[in-house]
Amino acid sequence: MTEPLMLIDGASLWYRAFHALPEKIIAPDGSPVNAVRGFTDMVSALIRRERPARLVVCLDRAWRPQFRVDAVPSYKAHRAVAGEPDREDAPEALPPQVPSILALLRAAGIAIAGADGSEADDVIGTLAYREATDPVVVVSGDRDLLQVVRDAPTPVRVLYVGRGIAKAEDFGPQEVAAKYGVPGVRAGAAYAELALLRGDPSDGLPGVAGIGEKTAGRLLTEFGDIGALRAAAADPGSTLTPRIRRSLAGAAEYLDAALPVVRVLTDAPVEFDGGAGDALPRTPTDAAALEELAVRLGVGRVVERLVSALADR
Repeated sequence: MTEPLMLIDGASLWYRAFHALPEKIIAPDGSPVNAVRGFTDMVSALIRRERPARLVVCLDRAWRPQFRVDAVPSYKAHRAVAGEPDREDAPEALPPQVPSILALLRAAGIAIAGADGSEADDVIGTLAYREATDPVVVVSGDRDLLQVVRDAPTPVRVLYVGRGIAKAEDFGPQEVAAKYGVPGVRAGAAYAELALLRGDPSDGLPGVAGIGEKTAGRLLTEFGDIGALRAAAADPGSTLTPRIRRSLAGAAEYLDAALPVVRVLTDAPVEFDGGAGDALPRTPTDAAALEELAVRLGVGRVVERLVSALADR
């Protein structure tokens, strides 16, 4: 079986790592390294589980992209620091650990990528969309990325780690269709449309009044896609109930604006850190730097596990 390309949603995993381990895990200088330790161990476990030939940790260069805010001003607004709409509210001890995480990745030789004005979801969406050689495994705790699943031209599946690596759920088109009741022939695109209809309070998307997840899935299965559903809402002879018809008509402006917000980009201007490629090495590319980081951060055993995972795949 072809070794996959693995695309990791960086912030999604290091947030989970931070909250999974106590802040009392510290470096020799007393600074917290719980996110560093947890994230690095997650990457090691994922390498052992999936044995990728290529791996990219994808980053937010804009956690709240302007094009999405322009379309839907409430987009992630509740996550911003009060009075500072461009800065995400995060636990105080987490942001100082991110440079150390990135330094460890660079020393190990693990690729890092971002795109100006875009979220990690857009980087993942773009790299998955354009992959024409290997199967793709997307790793995230964000269900929004279920929209990238596909069977062809190369299979793309999502390893959802919202409950941790040990309880990860594996989603391809069939699994998305079965769980959310969307059309199997276009499960990824239909999931994005389901999210549009259902809404997502965590992203500041209100959805359509009276249409929850199950109703959204049923409607998309019955009518095929969001365009056909909206056409049915405007057709007095369609089978839509008056209540659903009124809800869709009342949400017309939201639906027009929010669909491009919900969909991940497939043409983001992705750049790799330092111009490096995405091949996953079997030995660290800068062993001396990795050892220095291991000592300075007090994560020697964590780094040993990462080096072992690289060598054993």
